[in-house]
Amino acid sequence: MTLLRSLVFVALFYLWSAFFAISILPLLILPAGVMFAVLGVWSAGIKLLLRAVCGIKVEVRGQQYIPKGPALIAPKHQCMFDVFAQFGVLPAPIFVMKKELVWIPFLAWYGVKMGAIVVDRAGHAKALRKMVADAKQRFSANRQLLIFPEGSRMPPGAPPDYKPGIAALYREFDVPVHPVATNSGVHWPKHGFLRKPGTIVFEYLEPIPPGLKRAEFMRTLQDRIEPTSTRLLAL
Repeated sequence: MTLLRSLVFVALFYLWSAFFAISILPLLILPAGVMFAVLGVWSAGIKLLLRAVCGIKVEVRGQQYIPKGPALIAPKHQCMFDVFAQFGVLPAPIFVMKKELVWIPFLAWYGVKMGAIVVDRAGHAKALRKMVADAKQRFSANRQLLIFPEGSRMPPGAPPDYKPGIAALYREFDVPVHPVATNSGVHWPKHGFLRKPGTIVFEYLEPIPPGLKRAEFMRTLQDRIEPTSTRLLAL
């Protein structure tokens, strides 16, 4: 049954996404704020399909910690759904996305429209400097800058591998960092198409205030995200 449900979901997911991506093309000429609202509808559609087809609920906890103004968002990253799920939760996110995603039709166009920052992970220090420079250009008083601290998807329970990008942004911007824990990879794996019934949780945690030393900040970030993500794996 799980196999059949997963196949149906994957088919409907791509049909829904293709239809939506094509139908909103005219919105590229409108202000970016319109795109944020509309992509929230796309995200809601995916959540509805997960619930109706796969028996997967999506829950957002820690509502009191979801920022409305300027902030850095640092979510645990286990599957591609981690990106989609933030539309409709954050009011005006700027995503840091890897260069490889630029070649995906529609995704890159809409990402650029919303001010996404493209990072070439092979560029190392040069790429890090460019990311910070781009962030300074695009970050504003009413937006949230989202970066996955580990850079890429990690299987549930894998040892954490936090990259320096989040620390570089934390140093440059005098705003809090909002950690986000999740168990998404249990129900939507990094590879394969099986979608396992249960509850995907995105838990916003107590924000980390600006001004900490780099080592203390990275330790605090990991100490908040990892234990909570581990606890969520049991759901």
